[in-house]
Amino acid sequence: MSVNDPIGDMLTRIRNAQERGKSKVSSPASRLRERVLEVLQNEGFIRGFTTTQQDGGKAELEIELKYFDGAPVIKEIHRVSKPGRRVYASVDTLPTIYNGLGISILSTPKGVMSDADARAQNVGGEVLCTVF
Repeated sequence: MSVNDPIGDMLTRIRNAQERGKSKVSSPASRLRERVLEVLQNEGFIRGFTTTQQDGGKAELEIELKYFDGAPVIKEIHRVSKPGRRVYASVDTLPTIYNGLGISILSTPKGVMSDADARAQNVGGEVLCTVF
């Protein structure tokens, strides 16, 4: 099946799996998805992820979700920049999520990073999603 928005598809899979209380969820692999998952792991929103090979040579990402006292660590996860409407932010206009409790994930010329890292490196870019 063809997916127009692979990042949005992965975020929806994570959201749906957490609603059902699943410990793991799988998603087709790509480098951009891996970079987004690395940021989520570094910020403590997921336990981790692994890349596995499926039948036919297709790679899949196995994402381990994180819970605290039975509740998902990710309370909200939203796609900001979509294929039909790209959203860019300079370093001065980077959004703060819940007064710094959440993060924005950006695609910058220096790679995919959180909003705090983008401010530290003084770069802006495309706002992929927000997580709280």
